Amino acid sequence: MADKPKSREPLPRKSKSVSDAEEKIRLRAYQLYEERAKVEGHALDDWLQAQAEILGAKKHGSKSKRSQRRTE
Repeated sequence: MADKPKSREPLPRKSKSVSDAEEKIRLRAYQLYEERAKVEGHALDDWLQAQAEILGAKKHGSKSKRSQRRTE
């Protein structure tokens, strides 16, 4: 006798800010891929760079006080 398929529990919903951040990362990673003339094999590099850009900017604002001092 075959086992009954287990019902899947719904995945927890991510907060809107997480979804927005992931979408921004996805779009930026694709831009990086396009800038690379769509050369395959760099998806992880593109994703990590986009993640650093998006989440780094989110954590630190547009410019830190330290970087502002350097430009003055």
